[in-house]
Amino acid sequence: MSGRSLTERIGGAIALGIGAWIWVSRSFPSTLMMNNMFIASVAVIVVMGAAVMLLSLLGCCGAAKEVKCMLLTYYILIFIIFVVMLVGGILLFVFKEKVSSTLEREMHASIPYYGVKHEYTKAWDDTQTYLQCCGVKSYKDWNDNVPESCCQEVYPGKRRDCKYSQNPTTMYMDGCYSKTVDLLREDAVYVGAVAIVVALIMVLALIFSCGLFVKIE
Repeated sequence: MSGRSLTERIGGAIALGIGAWIWVSRSFPSTLMMNNMFIASVAVIVVMGAAVMLLSLLGCCGAAKEVKCMLLTYYILIFIIFVVMLVGGILLFVFKEKVSSTLEREMHASIPYYGVKHEYTKAWDDTQTYLQCCGVKSYKDWNDNVPESCCQEVYPGKRRDCKYSQNPTTMYMDGCYSKTVDLLREDAVYVGAVAIVVALIMVLALIFSCGLFVKIE
């Protein structure tokens, strides 16, 4: 049981780590989308990863003490996590295929909120800075109100002046739409693959715990 428990902890730690990394450092474009499926799926993977790590301790205690009640509780909870992880992983792969269908429209719809609502302002600034892009298709999407985050960053906190000199030497010329789609698809693959792998690990945990439960007198 110790080897299986270690595998569960590693799987849970990977799910927790990858999910937390995506959520903290790469989830900024999700604000520009009207639906929350991506960030909700990532949150589920993070929570379930943490739960797997905690439940592995319950499984160890139940196996060491041969307490059927603890093993049964562990079995039920692991089964629930297996289902949630599997569904979460599948949803992320579905999201990967569907992300481009509405994102362009949603990004255009969020532009009027720049400078009005903090979350949209921050999302656009983070997206344009991180992906080195401007607007949805190009800087022209901003009309005459090009954000400072479209200006090329010389070093953190210092940008070129592109407000009145909009050219490739001062600002990001590529649109953010295609780069955002690529980023979201990449992240969906990372987290979705981890979720499915952890779900498969849960299958092994279910088999082992079921076998041990039957053997205990």
